[in-house]
Amino acid sequence: MEIPPRSPNGSEKSPQSKELVTSNTGSTLCMSSRSESMWTSTSRSKWEIYHKPVIVVSVGAAIFLFGMVITSLSCFLTKNKKVYKMCGPAFLSLGLMLLVCGLVWIPIIRKKQKQRQKSQFLQSLKSFFFNH
Repeated sequence: MEIPPRSPNGSEKSPQSKELVTSNTGSTLCMSSRSESMWTSTSRSKWEIYHKPVIVVSVGAAIFLFGMVITSLSCFLTKNKKVYKMCGPAFLSLGLMLLVCGLVWIPIIRKKQKQRQKSQFLQSLKSFFFNH
C-alpha cells in the first residue's frame, strides 16, 4: 500500500482522500433523501399538487383572450392599425402556447402520482416481506 505524502503540519488531507470524503457524503445524502421521501410522504391537497399547471393555464387563457381583443381592435380602429396587427397574433400565440403547456402538464402529474402510489405500495410490501 502506498501512503500519501503528508503536509508538514499534518492537518491537511491528500486530494484523493478529500474527493472520497465529499463523494461519499454526497451519495449518502442523496440516498437518505430518497429513502426519507418514501417514508415521510404526507398526502397533499389537490391544490398543492395542481397549482402550478392551473396557474399556467389561467395565465395562458388570459393572454390568449388579450390577444383576441388586440387582434379584433385592428379590425375596428384605424389609428395604430399596424401595431395591433403585429402585437395581436404575438399575444395569441404566446397565450395558446401557455394554455397547451398547462393542459399537457396536468396528465403528466396524474401519471406521476399513480406511479408514486404504486411505488410506495411495492416498497411497503418489500419491507414487510423482507423484514419479517
